[in-house]
Amino acid sequence: MLAEELLGLGADGAPRHSTALLAAVERAAEAAGGWGAVERIAVGLGPGSFAGIRIGIATARGLAASTGLPVSGVCTLDALGQALGEAAAGTSRPRLATLDARRGEVFAALYSAAGERTWEPFVASPEELAKRLAGLPGAPLAGGAGAVRFRHELASRGVEIPGDADPVHRVAARHVCALAASGRERAGGRLEPLYLRPPDAQRWRERDTATRPR
Repeated sequence: MLAEELLGLGADGAPRHSTALLAAVERAAEAAGGWGAVERIAVGLGPGSFAGIRIGIATARGLAASTGLPVSGVCTLDALGQALGEAAAGTSRPRLATLDARRGEVFAALYSAAGERTWEPFVASPEELAKRLAGLPGAPLAGGAGAVRFRHELASRGVEIPGDADPVHRVAARHVCALAASGRERAGGRLEPLYLRPPDAQRWRERDTATRPR
C-alpha cells in the first residue's frame, strides 16, 4: 500500500468528502509516482450514506473522464468481506460483513470461506439478521460498523466479533483497490450506487404527503 487517508469529520461535525476528497486523491496519485503510474480508479458503490456514495461516484467519474483511466465500482460490503477473509484465513467458517445503516438497521452480506458471496447485500433490523443467522450450520466471523453497534444481538447467536478497535471493522481503500484490480468487483463495470433503501428525503416527502390535509 502506497498511501491511505481517512477523512474524518470537520470541526462542525459534518463529513468532509466534498471539500477534502480530491486533495486526498491527488496525494495518493503522487505517492504512486504521479497520474502516469496509475492504471485504474476504484470507487466504493455502497451501501452507505447517500451523500458519501454520490460524491465518491461523481468524483471517480470525473477523474476517469479527465485522465482516460478505466474505473471500477466495488460493493463496500465486498471490501469488508475481503478483510474478513484475511482475518479468517485457514478456517472454514463463513464471514459476515456489516455496516451501520442507521435507523436501527444494518446492511449485511455473507461470504463463504472461499470468498464467494452467499447472501446478496440486504438491509434488516439486527433482530431480523439474528434470526436469519440462526439458519446457518455454523456461526460466522463478523466485521464492520454494524457488528460493532449490534454486538449484543449478533453475539447472542454465537457470532464471533473482534474487538471494537480491530481494523477488520473499517472499510479499507486497499481492499476496494484489490477487488477492482482482480476483476472480481461484481458490478459489471457499471458505476451505479447501491442504496438498498429509499433516501431519507423521499421518506420525509412521502410522510408529509400522507399527513397533508386534503
